[in-house]
Amino acid sequence: MNKLDNDHDDALIRLIDDDTPIVQEALITEFKRMDEKGIHLLQKLSHNNNRILSSHARKLLQKISGHDTITEFYRFIRSLNYELETGSILLDRTVSPNVNVAGCCTQLDKIAARCREIMILPSSPWEKCKVLNRVIFHEFGFRGNLENFDDPLNSLFSQVLIRRKGIPITLSILYILVAQRCGIHLEPIGMPIRFLVGCFLEDTPFYIDPYERGRFKMEDDLNNFLYNENCRPIPSYFSPISVGQILCRSCANLSRQYSLINDSERARLFANFVLEFETIYRRHTKS
Repeated sequence: MNKLDNDHDDALIRLIDDDTPIVQEALITEFKRMDEKGIHLLQKLSHNNNRILSSHARKLLQKISGHDTITEFYRFIRSLNYELETGSILLDRTVSPNVNVAGCCTQLDKIAARCREIMILPSSPWEKCKVLNRVIFHEFGFRGNLENFDDPLNSLFSQVLIRRKGIPITLSILYILVAQRCGIHLEPIGMPIRFLVGCFLEDTPFYIDPYERGRFKMEDDLNNFLYNENCRPIPSYFSPISVGQILCRSCANLSRQYSLINDSERARLFANFVLEFETIYRRHTKS
């Protein structure tokens, strides 16, 4: 089967630089039929050392998806104008250019609307987060993917919305974006081993673990968790991190996850995104 797949891909590659309209139309039809595999092949070819081949691949990508989504994400990284929801979707589009952006926003709106519907006001941030827990994890059924933690789909936010399962960082992104829509300002906490959500709206901060269906934790709980994982706690672990750091960590996760399934092209792509985030950060801090 692998040989058949390779022969099929080789045949498409040989035709890419044929500008005959009927050939180009047939190529577009076939790449669309291949769906994500077709997009992946074109993305790979668009960064080929053969400039003619890469140019034709980029043109086909634009015709199929309307954008070169990899270049688009690089531009986002270099812009330093980071917003969590936008960045999460742009990251996803580097894998699946045809992500239903409107559908993602509608799903978040629907979850938040249900939270607001049953939220009794005025109430404390703790009580508001209890409502978010009920709606996100019980009514909508979001949960940690305990069965296949290293599946790359767990790190793609749009897939988490579809499959309703993910890993700590993507479930935390979901929690923060729903909270924003409810007027609750929560913070991303990039603790080692377990990504969390933090609430600093009252004198004593508290933390929410979306991977454990929104379990509330205090700093002592986090200290104990880290000690049990043979990790020495330091105060910065419990402080908010930036949107750029969230997305960089997501890219590092994806690079590792794609390496585990021997997808070296995508593993390299996301490793390059991590490098780009780090390079831009160093330049920005020096200026």
